[in-house]
Amino acid sequence: MKILNSSQIREADAYTISHEPVSSINLMERAAGKCFDWISERIEKTKNIKVICGLGNNGGDGLVISRLLQKSGYNVEVIVLRYSEKCSEDFKKNEDKIKKLKKNIITEVKDIADLPQFSDDSVIIDAIFGSGLSKPVEGFIADVIEKINASKNYIISIDLPSGLFSEENFSNNPDSIVKADVTITFQVPKLAFLLPENYPFVGEWTLLNIGLNKEYIESLNSPYYFVEDNDVRQMLKIRGKFSHKGSFGHALLFSGSYGKAGAVVLGAKACLRSGAGLLTAHIPEIAYQIVQAQVPEAIVSIDESEKYISNLPEISKYDAIAIGPGIDIKDETQKLLKLLIQNSSIPLIIDADALNILSENKTWFAFIPKYSILTPHPKEFERLAGKPENDNHRLQLQKELSVKYCLYIVYKGAYTTISTPEGKFYFNSTGNPGMATGGSGDVLTGILLGLKASGYSCIESCIIGTYLHGLAGDIAKDKKGEDSLIAGDIVDNISEAFKFLKNSI
Repeated sequence: MKILNSSQIREADAYTISHEPVSSINLMERAAGKCFDWISERIEKTKNIKVICGLGNNGGDGLVISRLLQKSGYNVEVIVLRYSEKCSEDFKKNEDKIKKLKKNIITEVKDIADLPQFSDDSVIIDAIFGSGLSKPVEGFIADVIEKINASKNYIISIDLPSGLFSEENFSNNPDSIVKADVTITFQVPKLAFLLPENYPFVGEWTLLNIGLNKEYIESLNSPYYFVEDNDVRQMLKIRGKFSHKGSFGHALLFSGSYGKAGAVVLGAKACLRSGAGLLTAHIPEIAYQIVQAQVPEAIVSIDESEKYISNLPEISKYDAIAIGPGIDIKDETQKLLKLLIQNSSIPLIIDADALNILSENKTWFAFIPKYSILTPHPKEFERLAGKPENDNHRLQLQKELSVKYCLYIVYKGAYTTISTPEGKFYFNSTGNPGMATGGSGDVLTGILLGLKASGYSCIESCIIGTYLHGLAGDIAKDKKGEDSLIAGDIVDNISEAFKFLKNSI
């Protein structure tokens, strides 16, 4: 799914209005009707609903929602903020409709002193400003937003939390942005929703399909994509009747050091669960018995060093190579990584301690095989690319690193973000906070390795791998809960994640 900027969304609205055809007032009714359905399914009628409306089309959405809620039996008060003598045409039409109701539910507010008090059992629906906002909120409306945020109420924002810009917010004033518990948005997600610094404002968000023209949306250019299950299903391959283990490649995993044999086990199991025909794990001698006992399906290559890996085996026969989980940063291991980068004829998957070694040897970037996959978490990324000033700056740094060195960067976290050598970004939609646990990254490395070995391209491995990783974590959360989830639970549910996706092909 493409992620569009605010002007592109307005273009899609206008195209749909002229080509469906549908009037703008009816498109507003459609969108607000979807919001009403969502709200009425979740909010009890015993709650007092306060709908706070601006004078534009976002306020028009709020008026339609208010009318539908009132007709459905909710106790609704509409608070119209009269910050101007002007209003949008569709706002005016819906204001006239709501004034024809038997009960007057509109309170007009021109000054903060006139703003009604919010009782603790109220639900506030924020419909002040939508995606058209271009400068920080000031004055009277900023005071209203401060009052909203200071209340103890559950807050639902329509389209965007009022005051938030849909793309970059580095010049915004955080004190003048509504802090929603949930944001209901339309057709496509906003880029701002996917960046960690905006979570205090966006809260959880939900996407409603309001029937904007799909062909037109597909024609629009965007470097940003939000990955959903159907995107992944279209990439998955079906195994042929006469396939054999040689059909799905031979993977090589460099992993482990003294005290970190578990990283090998997690990565190796995840690799084999993700489709590799064969896996060789190159490990220090000290990890031999653990790996052989825990992952009998893996071939083991024993390094000449007892406690860490230091020598490069023959690598020409392997279809995919990953290095990093638990390898430590010993001088001998650093030399091994350098040799691997110099001698590999195929893209590498580089994670964990291998990234930490790279961060201390940045001249090596120029020699990393093209289209290799790097999988940093936020701190590892800072060491590689520098500390970003904000989340939008982080995207810029990530793009620069990908484009300059022809790499795929998988920035791990909520909405794990894949940047490509072409300057595109793919945001993953699966996963949960329970996956913030030791070893989770080792599992992702194993999944990427297994997919790459079995014949998927680098970008396919990144997109499918991050989605599967998060989906396995979501399945594990349903079974174990977030607080009790461990990395082994993710491995144990990779097969369930595959089954979920493939059963729907």
